[in-house]
Amino acid sequence: MFERYSTRHGNPLRVCFSSTSLIQLLLSSVGDAGGAADRVLNQLLTEMDGMTAKKTVFIIGATNRPDIIDPALLRPGRLDQLIYIPLPDEASRLQIFKACLRKSPVAKEVDLAALARHTHGFSGADITEICQRACKYAIRENIEKDIERERKKRENPEAMEEDGVDDVPEIKAAHFEESMKYARRSVSDADIRKYQLFAQTLQQSRGFGSEFRFPDQANTEAAGASDPFSSAAAGAGDDDDLYG
Repeated sequence: MFERYSTRHGNPLRVCFSSTSLIQLLLSSVGDAGGAADRVLNQLLTEMDGMTAKKTVFIIGATNRPDIIDPALLRPGRLDQLIYIPLPDEASRLQIFKACLRKSPVAKEVDLAALARHTHGFSGADITEICQRACKYAIRENIEKDIERERKKRENPEAMEEDGVDDVPEIKAAHFEESMKYARRSVSDADIRKYQLFAQTLQQSRGFGSEFRFPDQANTEAAGASDPFSSAAAGAGDDDDLYG
């Protein structure tokens, strides 16, 4: 399949496993009497082994449960480059707010920087929920105003239509304040510590060669003089003693 795509399109192929699909793939063999899931997983691992030679297929996986990933999937040549992505910082949260509200009419009074400061520990999904709830409050308020306007019109049909009625509801600061009352974090401090500990453990397990250094010239000569297996230490006289 990968070879057919590369031959037909000529562009690099990116295979992305989301958190759900990756975990389901790794746990699908449980309760599989026919072993079909195991065969699919083994075939995928075999294909991943040969992708380094093709250089046209890239495998990317994302998961929030790295502790249950099969080590066979993390061996060199497969998903061997692991990146721990922490929760967004203040600057990143501000950009997430702007991205979520880029197509929404937000009032000038809304300070997105203040929202970013007060959402420490929130994920991108948590921030999206805040924006969506604030938008719903704005729409609800506009609907209630329309209902009230229609009621007044029925009571007094001869009344003039109010000037300056804005049909586009703006998301005001009050809407965000109401939304923040129900804001919640989906990732607890315990989960963050667990992920940090896993990342630290993984880094330590792969850091066996962190102290390796190439010796300089002086150390090389000293090591050669003291090495009993070096050619410099084994002279011709020693050969005569050994072999007569």
